[in-house]
Amino acid sequence: MIHDVFEEFAAACPTFGALIGLDFGEKTIGVAVSDRMGTVATPLETIRRKKFTLDADRLEEIIADREVKGILLGLPRNMDGSEGPRCQKTRAFARNLAQRTDLPIGFWDERLSTVAAERALLEADTSRKRRAEVIDHVAAGYILQGALDRMRHLRRDQAT
Repeated sequence: MIHDVFEEFAAACPTFGALIGLDFGEKTIGVAVSDRMGTVATPLETIRRKKFTLDADRLEEIIADREVKGILLGLPRNMDGSEGPRCQKTRAFARNLAQRTDLPIGFWDERLSTVAAERALLEADTSRKRRAEVIDHVAAGYILQGALDRMRHLRRDQAT
């Protein structure tokens, strides 16, 4: 089921279980996964997009291998918060994915995630070639980590 409101997505996800974060792009899908406690996001891989069924097959392999309990997609809003064509494509991908899985699917505002990932890779003195290879799944890690941090705060607030 797709949840447009992040708090609803967080409530639909079990307290313990890995989440997968996706940075959905025109040519690639950056993939990151969390630990089962939902505290740390780890960049995993970049999928070179071919066609939806092949892309979804690979994601389903990762989901099964990592025992993922929820799917989070970065939503590429414009800087003013509005949604453009890239958001529409991301939402369409989520709708297609929802037909193949019962896992909760949610969205996280990904503005500036690629900028933050690029900055971190530059600070780590990563070569230009290597940055190009890893930028998408590092960005997915930033997206997922932001969501995990928010979920932790939501759960803490609910406990008090």
